[in-house]
Amino acid sequence: MAFSSTLSSPFNLPNKVDFVRSISRSSQKPQKLATAFAIPPLSTAAATDIAGAIDGTTIAVIGGGSVAALAAVLSLTDPERRRQVQAEEVGGDDKEVVKEYFNNSGFQRWKKIYGDTDDVNKVQRDIRLGHAKTVENTLMMLKDEGPLEGVTICDAGCGTGSLTIPLAKEGAIVSAADISAAMVAEAEKQAREQLLASKDGSTLVMPKFEVKDLESLDGKYDTVICLDVLIHYPQSKADGMISHLASLAKNRLILSFAPKTFYYDLLKRVGELFPGPSKATRAYLHSEADVERALQKVGWKIKKRGLISTQFYFARLVEAVPV
Repeated sequence: MAFSSTLSSPFNLPNKVDFVRSISRSSQKPQKLATAFAIPPLSTAAATDIAGAIDGTTIAVIGGGSVAALAAVLSLTDPERRRQVQAEEVGGDDKEVVKEYFNNSGFQRWKKIYGDTDDVNKVQRDIRLGHAKTVENTLMMLKDEGPLEGVTICDAGCGTGSLTIPLAKEGAIVSAADISAAMVAEAEKQAREQLLASKDGSTLVMPKFEVKDLESLDGKYDTVICLDVLIHYPQSKADGMISHLASLAKNRLILSFAPKTFYYDLLKRVGELFPGPSKATRAYLHSEADVERALQKVGWKIKKRGLISTQFYFARLVEAVPV
């Protein structure tokens, strides 16, 4: 989720955003560390460069003192109607909107952000940094339990392969899937370039790439990872999706999601006042308690959890294991 003290905005903005990371055992008190995680944006910030960098799922920035004044303004807009029109245009529901977006304008946008091109502005560069930290810290979680060589992993919602490829480089046997054929094609292209061109003579197993939505995933894996995807599911569907992902995992399930609190939810709604220059997907926040309850229903518990924050994003990252 995005917020910034440097954006041009009609609202009072905070002077500083702290970077926080707290990965801990569930029974321990989280500690603040100087690093950052990231997840995809949730709504649009009121700034010219943001409009060109982030779509209608990126968050607007406001100061804490302005929250109450904004409540009345929200009733004057109809973002839900905008989403309904968007779904009607592609002939489907949220899933079809997501598929259409990430096969077209969304693919071009996120390919650039997740890539290494210099053709990005300061917002996109921060997004890239945050995403890299997400991958870095997910790998740290995984390697806490030992080497990844030979470990079977499902990367559910693999995007352009930013996690899939590092996992394969660690020796993991990876099955990667995404709803977007364009994303999967790019991920496979990047994997071939990076993995088959190994200069140290090591033999790396190419990931298996498939175009699939989360509901269609099957098989059994040592670990299932789903980063940045629950944002596209309302809680009613997220519960079932968490249950499905847990059924695919033998030992671990790692999830990231945008945490739902009163303040963050209000920021998201404010962001919907600024739909941006391109259409985007609907964004859903999830409370940590709801995610934990969904895991407990299927016999899983959270072992590690982290609070994730960068200049433009916030998220929760959790690792769950069978009870």
